[in-house]
Amino acid sequence: MSQTLSLVITGLGWFGALIGLVAYAMVSKGRWAPNSLPFQVANLTATSTLFLVAAVEGVWPSVFANVAWMVIGVQTLAVIRKARRTGRAAVTRVDVTPREPAAEHVGAVAPPVLR
Repeated sequence: MSQTLSLVITGLGWFGALIGLVAYAMVSKGRWAPNSLPFQVANLTATSTLFLVAAVEGVWPSVFANVAWMVIGVQTLAVIRKARRTGRAAVTRVDVTPREPAAEHVGAVAPPVLR
């Protein structure tokens, strides 16, 4: 493989890794829902580029994992598309904002005993 092609493939790998990390951070911070279109597109972009790098380098366990990741991403995008066509809300926002405990929940309550 030429040095230029190797540099391009390495650059794509770094791009894919960065996109995947950004997507993970956005979901972890509650800015994107796991079933949102931006998250799924970012995931599919990340896995596609990482798949390419792994396939070129012959890292077969990573190739397999990325193919599975791509299948899940494509299937989820199809579900989102179908939900949008039928008018259902497929995307939900995850609220991770901490809340103040309610006054009625301050005391400890023992769980019921199952027999």
